[in-house]
Amino acid sequence: MELTGKHLIAGSWVGSERSFSSDPAKGDARVFSVGSPELVDQAVQAAEEAFWFFSATSEQERADFLNTIADEIEARADGITQIGCEETGLPEARLQGERGRTIGQLRMFASHILDGAYLNRRHDDALPDRAPLPRSDLQLAQRPIGPVVVFGASNFPLAFSTAGGDTASALAAGCPVVVRGHAAHPGTGEIIAQAIDAAVSRCKLHPGVFSFLQGDGFEVGQALVQHPLVKAVGFTGSLRGGRALYDLCAQRPEPIPFFGELGSINPVFLMPEALAARGAAIGTAWAASLTMGAGQFCTNPGVVFVVDGPQADAFQAAAQEALSAQGAQTMLTKGIASAYTGGRTAIAQTDGVETLVSTPEADERSAMPSVFVTSGENWLANETLAEEVFGPLGIIVRFVDMDAMTEAAKRLDGQLTCTVHCDADDRAATRLLLPILERKAGRILANGFPTGVEVCDAMVHGGPYPASTNFGATSVGTMAIQRWLRMVCYQDMQDILS
Repeated sequence: MELTGKHLIAGSWVGSERSFSSDPAKGDARVFSVGSPELVDQAVQAAEEAFWFFSATSEQERADFLNTIADEIEARADGITQIGCEETGLPEARLQGERGRTIGQLRMFASHILDGAYLNRRHDDALPDRAPLPRSDLQLAQRPIGPVVVFGASNFPLAFSTAGGDTASALAAGCPVVVRGHAAHPGTGEIIAQAIDAAVSRCKLHPGVFSFLQGDGFEVGQALVQHPLVKAVGFTGSLRGGRALYDLCAQRPEPIPFFGELGSINPVFLMPEALAARGAAIGTAWAASLTMGAGQFCTNPGVVFVVDGPQADAFQAAAQEALSAQGAQTMLTKGIASAYTGGRTAIAQTDGVETLVSTPEADERSAMPSVFVTSGENWLANETLAEEVFGPLGIIVRFVDMDAMTEAAKRLDGQLTCTVHCDADDRAATRLLLPILERKAGRILANGFPTGVEVCDAMVHGGPYPASTNFGATSVGTMAIQRWLRMVCYQDMQDILS
């Protein structure tokens, strides 16, 4: 495994004058080049040139390309795991599983596009004898939108980064991709970029079909979303950073779609009968989900709604006991750990909030689980309590009755997920709650927890703002390809198209 510390631009590894040092959880820091507007322009110009060739490739050619990328990633498996663990502090099993998901996504899209059904073709035959006016032959298809920019995510160095779902779906659609790697795992990003570069060469594609830029600030991202040749952006990250880029996309002379996943508290609703029958077991399971991966998942179930009473006491006691037994976990970056500490402090200092579990960390890159409890009335009165805290932190919100809990559901912002724990006798009340949750989230679960997103045809990973910037789209599953396509109607072109 050899790293260049450079950017990949249209098949060439290019350095730059400025550099930054990585901040790995373990091992030595490495030096990487910092991108610039000039390098952004080179990468996007190459992507635009490649588009005329790549958009005309067959589904089979693109499927072969995606499978070749998967092969090249598999060939680098040990190196990816090694540097991924060093940079992020994630355990080997997590990196191996995420690599499998990344490879699976690539192969899934390779298979998905082969029959052409994703193009949603429609055909209305000509009606030359129709009165009072004849109808033309009309054929509808979907075509790739153009060069796409993808921002790597901090919390998924593989599955949501360089060759993650955004990149895989855009390439499957026929769109060249420019990736802005995340500074939290620059070495991991470069190894994956090397794999894609090797696949481009093996498949004899235009080298501008993929470029990879490193950076540790806002300048490269701003230049990418404002470049006039870029036609769409995929982003997974914070509300603040994503909203800034979204606004830049909207303010362009030619506004472009920004498909951003920005944040979610993923509320869990405990219905009365389920709470009475198995409240303690649900509390223990919630604690496990809340602390999985140090809580660094966009689907982390950060808030639980319950009706006050002895059953809520049993749930709360079990969750408190389970979280008190948890030790410190390594966070992805010192910045994420610092933000977690700040969010925890803000909640602890909010009036009407009781701290159940909160232990100071031993170092600046670790996190200890935290859990708080408050009343439904107090939760509704304090916006701070409805904001995502990225990490193993949860809030239990106790309402006076189901009516109050239902009204709180109506006040929720957009979410990636909402979860309901219910038993047979809760079904009537759950059906009343369901229309509210359908307006709030892209995925609704029963008797489970949202950590863990299946990559398949039916998955929706998105939701109303601020969970994402486009609630009609998903960043996971085969429907993710629709983001990078646009409809074109061909009128009286049947002889040319045949």
